[in-house]
Amino acid sequence: MAIWILDTNQVSALLEGNNTIKSKLAEISPNDIAITVVTVQEIFNGWVCKINNTSESKDLVRLYTKLSITLDFFKAVSILNFDETASKIYEKLIHENRELNKKKLQKDLRIAAITLSVNGIMVTANKKDFSLIPGLVIEDWTDPSILYQ
Repeated sequence: MAIWILDTNQVSALLEGNNTIKSKLAEISPNDIAITVVTVQEIFNGWVCKINNTSESKDLVRLYTKLSITLDFFKAVSILNFDETASKIYEKLIHENRELNKKKLQKDLRIAAITLSVNGIMVTANKKDFSLIPGLVIEDWTDPSILYQ
């Protein structure tokens, strides 16, 4: 049984109401869907920046409401940790693929390492970066053409 790991861009699109992702999720058992603790970090960091931005202070009710909806989503989905197995995969990826050792790829590599550690399928719109990672299986659920496959 496969487990699909939603990347941060897919979770963000889902929380914004992306119908393609919603339709794809409806086809899969909730037990076969997960996100990573790295995605939680990335999304949480984004909300902290928005809420603390003084230019957004007139929109606090909307921002806190969206943060609350995001927290409800986190409570409902399986969150995979960056454990020792993922850490070893992460270190191996960096050691064996020097081109992956770029600051902009660090969080993507952590998400990929977690995905590889559970033999998961990475669901992402970021095929450019994730396709650089050896052995990682990728799907993009933001592409509406997947609904007709």
